[in-house]
Amino acid sequence: MPTEIVAIERRRKYHWPDAQLNLWLVVMFAGAGLILGVFAYFMTVQQQMNLGIPWLFPYEVTVAALTIGFILLIFFLIANRMLLPGIVIIGSFILFVLWLTGLVETAIMDFGPSSSVNGNCGAYITGQPFTGVSLDTLAWLEQQNICNCWSAAFAFEVVGTVFLGWMMLMAYQVNRDEFD
Repeated sequence: MPTEIVAIERRRKYHWPDAQLNLWLVVMFAGAGLILGVFAYFMTVQQQMNLGIPWLFPYEVTVAALTIGFILLIFFLIANRMLLPGIVIIGSFILFVLWLTGLVETAIMDFGPSSSVNGNCGAYITGQPFTGVSLDTLAWLEQQNICNCWSAAFAFEVVGTVFLGWMMLMAYQVNRDEFD
């Protein structure tokens, strides 16, 4: 008499909190897009002025591109109902380390002790507006734009780093079925 073995496959279902996941995706997509755009712009300015490009600029462009790729992977996994907390925890941890490194270097360049971007902006831009149609006004507007880009980049570096930490926590909670 032949014995028959029947295998029953059970897929564990993970319940992700929709509102929190969507908020995370939107904020991280916006942050990665801003970082990508700002540092690509900085690289263009440096090249146009025949200056060397600091390592931070291509690093940030690469990290932002990796983040966008990770978000697209999450969209794909959500669409196929295969979003596993382990994948999200590992990806978020790797990106957390990369974003934290970028945050530290951005803070050093923006608020560092000598010749910082923020110090130069305060000395040459803030409170000294140019008006009228002239090259001086155009140069002042460009410098003000660069200062504002540094501020936005630093702010989104902070937000992105915090949100990646939050995503690791949320994925851990989803793995423990704390969201039902």
